[in-house]
Amino acid sequence: MDVMVELDRLSKHFGPFVAVGGISLTVRKGEVLGFLGPNGAGKSTTMRMVAGFLAPTSGTAKVCGHDVSSDPVSVKSVIGYMAEGSPSYEDMTVRAFLSFIADVRGLPKAAARNRIAEVVDKIDLSAVIDRPIEVLSKGYKRRVGLAQAILHDPPVLILDEPTDGLDPNQKHQVRSLIKEMAAEKAIIVSTHILEEVEAVCTRAVIIGNGRLLADGTSEDLLTRLPDHKAVCVVVAGANAQAAAAAAQDVAGVGEVTHVALPNGDVELRCLPSNGTEILQPVADALRGSGVAFNQLYEHRGDLDAVFRQITAPEGGQGGAAHG
Repeated sequence: MDVMVELDRLSKHFGPFVAVGGISLTVRKGEVLGFLGPNGAGKSTTMRMVAGFLAPTSGTAKVCGHDVSSDPVSVKSVIGYMAEGSPSYEDMTVRAFLSFIADVRGLPKAAARNRIAEVVDKIDLSAVIDRPIEVLSKGYKRRVGLAQAILHDPPVLILDEPTDGLDPNQKHQVRSLIKEMAAEKAIIVSTHILEEVEAVCTRAVIIGNGRLLADGTSEDLLTRLPDHKAVCVVVAGANAQAAAAAAQDVAGVGEVTHVALPNGDVELRCLPSNGTEILQPVADALRGSGVAFNQLYEHRGDLDAVFRQITAPEGGQGGAAHG
């Protein structure tokens, strides 16, 4: 895949404060990169630098081969940027604003009319096309922001909280659009909605205190959890001891923990050692020992837990003053 975005030790200082402290990463064509971090971690600052709206203190950022410092106009021509808050000219109607953006982007008038109609249909803005932006709901304003970002069909999209303020149906619509566009673009999505990462992103990075803390697929990140792929077994209380003994004898099972449930059952959680797959061996061991169980399933974990583990203040990743 072609490298579309390349950051090399990208940094931004505001006086003595380090908002972004030397981030290096690449984003390739066909990737949807989830950009995660606590409030104040440096996400928006990084995205503004990549989009050419904020000059780096040091390091480099290149978009489609164009350097953001030496050739910012070329960078802006190949990027669609949906900024935090979706800023716009709110006294304009949606139609007038999109026409203005098309003109700024250099689209010929006939092509602009066709493209505006296509984008309005894709993002479902037809009901508000002739209303002033200032009277629109937050959700509609977010969609107007997305519309202007994709209007010129750029090869790189930078989307800061693209589904913030949208209802579940609208979120689904925007996520489907991102996935539809992904094959031909490099897309960076900053979000605090971790389900969005699993829904649309092929890869995710987590930053904290302006530094890159993790980079990988959702599955890569989940493997950081100590209980990833643990096997959970629910048994009657009277069978708990026998079930635990059977599970503990399975090769690859480390610790077995117990949790008493309100109905008198007990949940055993069998933790794998060294990432071993233990679901089938545990099931076979329980059946072989004649222990009856009510439920048996593999615990995958969730990105919320990974996020907390990586960015927890006690781990040295406190919030910062700049986003």
